[in-house]
Parts: sequence; C-alpha cells; structure tokens
Amino acid sequence: MTPPPLTAVVMAAGLGTRMRSSVPKHLHSLLGRRMIDWVVAAIEPLEPDRVLVVVSPQVSDAFEGFDTVIQREPRGTGDAVAAARSALAGFEGDVVVLPGDGPLLTRELLAGLIDVHRQRGAAATLVSFAPEESLPYGRIVRDGSGRVVEIVEAADATPEQLAIRELNGSVYVFSSRELWGAIERLDARNAQGELYLTDTIGYLVRSGRDVAVYSAADPLELVGVNTRSELAGASAMLRDRVNGRHMTAGVTIVDPASTWIEAEVEIEADAVIHPFTILRGATRVGSSAQVGPHVVADGASIGVNAAVGPFCYLRPGTVLESGAKAGTFVEIKNSYVGGGAKVPHLSYIGDAEIGEGSNIGAGGITVNYPHRPGRPKGRTTIGRNVRTGVDNAFVAPVTIGDDAWIAAGTVITDDVPPGSLAGFPPRQVTREGYVYADRDD
Repeated sequence: MTPPPLTAVVMAAGLGTRMRSSVPKHLHSLLGRRMIDWVVAAIEPLEPDRVLVVVSPQVSDAFEGFDTVIQREPRGTGDAVAAARSALAGFEGDVVVLPGDGPLLTRELLAGLIDVHRQRGAAATLVSFAPEESLPYGRIVRDGSGRVVEIVEAADATPEQLAIRELNGSVYVFSSRELWGAIERLDARNAQGELYLTDTIGYLVRSGRDVAVYSAADPLELVGVNTRSELAGASAMLRDRVNGRHMTAGVTIVDPASTWIEAEVEIEADAVIHPFTILRGATRVGSSAQVGPHVVADGASIGVNAAVGPFCYLRPGTVLESGAKAGTFVEIKNSYVGGGAKVPHLSYIGDAEIGEGSNIGAGGITVNYPHRPGRPKGRTTIGRNVRTGVDNAFVAPVTIGDDAWIAAGTVITDDVPPGSLAGFPPRQVTREGYVYADRDD
C-alpha cells in the first residue's frame, strides 16, 4: 500500500530573545550548519513533498532560500502552524511538525515517529521523552489505562502534573484533515494567553480520535536550544556524533573531545586526526593521511598519505596530492601542491601551483596581491622537483620551471627557465641550465 503524502512544517518564528543576539535564533551556527539546517537535514531524507518554515515578519528576509510562511503576530505554537494552512490548501496526507530550535533531531527518530503513526492509523502521534532532570516542557497526562489524555504546558501545570516525568518533545505528525479541524478549536485561555498546539491533542482525544505516542530512545535528541550555553552544549553533542561516525568508519581520532569536524567533511579509513584539529566545509582527507595537531582545514583536499601540521592552516581551494606535506606554521590558500611536494615550515602559499617532488624552503612566500588596484591576484607556478631556498618571495605572476633552484633570500620577479639557478640578492640573477650542466662546483 502506498503511504500517504508527507509534508513538514518547521516552527521558526520565535525571535530567541534569550540568545541576546541580532541574529535570529534559528540561524545561529552549530558545527558549520545553522540550527534550522540541522532540523531540515533530519526530515529531508524522508522525502517530504514540501518543508515549510514558519517565520516572523521581522526576520523573514534572513531565511532566504527556504520555503517560508509568515506568522504575523506571536500568538503561540498553534497559530504558528495555522500560518501554514493556506500554503497547504488541498494537501491531504501527513503533516510533520518540528521545532526549528531542535538541532539534535535525527532522521531515525522522525522515521520511527512516522512509522508508528501510519501503522496505528492515528489522527496524531507525538514524541515523548523522559530526561533525567526536570525541564520546562509540556507534561503528557495519561489516564489509568495508560492512554494519553492531554498535554499540559509547564506554565499551566499543577504541582502534581509538574511531577510527571514524561515530557512532550514538540515533535508531531498529524493527519492533515484532523490537524486543521483541531487548530480551528484552539483558544487562548491559558497562563500565556496563546494558542497552544499542544491543546490539539486534548481536543482530538475528547473527540474520540486515536492519538499515539512514540517514545524517544535518546532524550537528548529532544532538547531545544534557547541560550548560548545550550547552543554550546548542542554543538558538543553534534561533534561527538560526527566524530563517532568517522571512527566507526575506520578513522583514528586521537582526542575526540578536542577535534571538531563539520558534517560535510569526508575522511577515508585509516586517516589519523590529531588533537586540536578543526575540519570545515567541503574538506576531504584521504586514507592514511596525518592531520594535526592544531590544524584548521576549511574546504581543502588532503590526499592519501599526506601530512599536515602541526600548527597549519589550509584555506579553501587548497589541494594536497598524495604524499604532499604542509608543515609547521604554514598557511596555504587556493593552491595545488603536487604529489610528494613539501611546504615544510614557516611559509605562506597563496594562488599557486607546486609541482610533484618540489620543496619550498622555510620562509617561502607567494606575493599574489596585485600592485595596482583593480587587478586580479596573480598566480605563482612552481614546476616539478624545484628546490627553493630560505626566505624566498615569488612576486606573481611568475613561473619557475622544472628542476630549478632558487638561492636563499631571493625575491623572484622574473620567470625562471627549467634547470636554472636563480637568486643572488639584492637583484635576481638567473643562470640558465645551471642545474643540468656538467660541472665540478
């Protein structure tokens, strides 16, 4: 039997005043993704027809790229979901409702929720959890037979209800027909003067509809983020998840607590990541590579058996081929380092190509910034098996041919032919064919 269509509504209209930030709460970053991106990433593998994000008019422009609907006034969670009704006119199927401040939600939890809902044929199914410590979440009230009766928000709960340990996770799936009918009957007679989405559960139960509960195996998945402290805590939990996934796949992470790897990073088995390493963006690390300690790589490709660090920064566009090295106090940006080539220490390489087997001496710098405003940055091309000296500067655009040698302390301003010796400050002198010559010196 074909399952009914699925759509998702993500509630992100809250302004997050407790964050004390000019940035909307749901757009704060955790491990390289915005908070709402983590929520959307949890539901997208289940292939909903649409993912609607409910936002407030004050911050709607900040959610460019999302399929948004506007909650005109902050009248509560029930009103937030109601704001999506016109966008879903004619839709008949299941509606998943998610909190936009729940970055720890997982695809597995949402898949389990939807499976229970459809197996039961329920009007609504909610996620419950039982954390070790009491939280200001709604309490799930059951009758003597264990059937759900209602959800009572913490602000409206009696002392006896506050003692209930089973809490509402603010994650639901509704039959669309049942959802809109229940939304219409909400009222604001409560402690906060708002339309509570949770009140739809009590209405459905009193109307004789079946309401199911899916209990979360890991209570931490349901913990939301409202403060900077909670943001840091959620980031650490996401870090542990990502690191655990890599270690299960055969990556050695020497100290997971000090290693931060963003979700899009790819690492092959047998790579070793040393402490205090940060891997960001579309970084890729090849098998048996050694990275760290104290390395930051952002959008870089680190080849098989390459070595990076310690104390190294690989910026976007950096490619280290197999066996290449970027050593201590080295920064590389938008550059290609060929197989077996080495930039061992104390160097800046930007907008450059370094051929196989070349060695860049300590203090090597590519001077890639244009001397006149408005001109593009130049590129430095260093061929294969080139040996540069200490304290060399290469004023781009410039090309160093294969097998060339560069004398220490030289500023290279002119192209160097293959096999030549160039240098001898204060002005560049080039001895063509020097490396290839049959000589005794």
